[in-house]
Amino acid sequence: MPNISSVSEFLLLAFADTRELQLLHFALFLGIYLAALLGNGLILSAVACHHRLHTPMYFFLFNLALLDLSCISTTLPKAMANALWDTRAISYQGCAAQVFFFLFFISAEYFLLTSMAYDRYVAICKPLHYGSLLGSRACAQMAAAAWGSGFLIAVLHTANTFSLPLCQGNAMNQFFCEIPHILKLSCSDAYRREVGAVVFSVSLAFGCFVFIVLSYVQIFRAVLRMPSEQGRHKAFSTCLPHLAVVFLFISTVMFAYLKPPSISSPSLDLVVSFLYSVLPPALNPLIYSMRNQELKATLKKLIIFI
Repeated sequence: MPNISSVSEFLLLAFADTRELQLLHFALFLGIYLAALLGNGLILSAVACHHRLHTPMYFFLFNLALLDLSCISTTLPKAMANALWDTRAISYQGCAAQVFFFLFFISAEYFLLTSMAYDRYVAICKPLHYGSLLGSRACAQMAAAAWGSGFLIAVLHTANTFSLPLCQGNAMNQFFCEIPHILKLSCSDAYRREVGAVVFSVSLAFGCFVFIVLSYVQIFRAVLRMPSEQGRHKAFSTCLPHLAVVFLFISTVMFAYLKPPSISSPSLDLVVSFLYSVLPPALNPLIYSMRNQELKATLKKLIIFI
């Protein structure tokens, strides 16, 4: 039986076969990547440089922007390089690193979004206790827990996946290294070693999802009881960006992994994986800046200063 050590590189799925389309995809990826760098970079600079944004909500937003930048930088540069140089290859070590960092950042982002739901719950449902429940120490601990949990999940899945023997070649139907596509290359029944880790991660993700839903049930109940229409509008304005980001994140991931096999095809899988791995990091800055007047004003001042 061939051992995994016999695989020195993997072949990723190309977006196009003709040189013209490859260059077109490179230009498209470059535009999306630069937009993500600019948007998230502006949010990082705005939060870091303006003292009035040093609040729990913007502290979490700072971490979200950092994770978005890291996540899109894990997958898109390699896809751009392959399109530009007309190649599909990625080294074994590069594939392992890509799997680890993508899992690390995307898992940490999900846990961070859960923390941000708690932040909005406390701000709207328990405003008098906001300072005591979400002080700087508590925020730092919640952010550290999100990053640490993402790291542990990435270590667990990467170690399990890359300890499997591969018997089905080295070509993947994906434009970046992803665990489900690597498992398809493993020997029969070998993938079962990953089942326990998957069950653990899915259970944890489902628990976070339930927490987010329950938090927003309480938030909406509190908002609807507000006597002032202006107060309700302000409360909704602070919640809608986070809710939109959560919906974009969860819906694209769920569609990618839970879509019926009957509608599955290589081209559709490629588009869906592109949507959930690239679209949220690029759109999140736009979603937050559109509804947040304070952030919008700060970003305008920052752009004028630049």
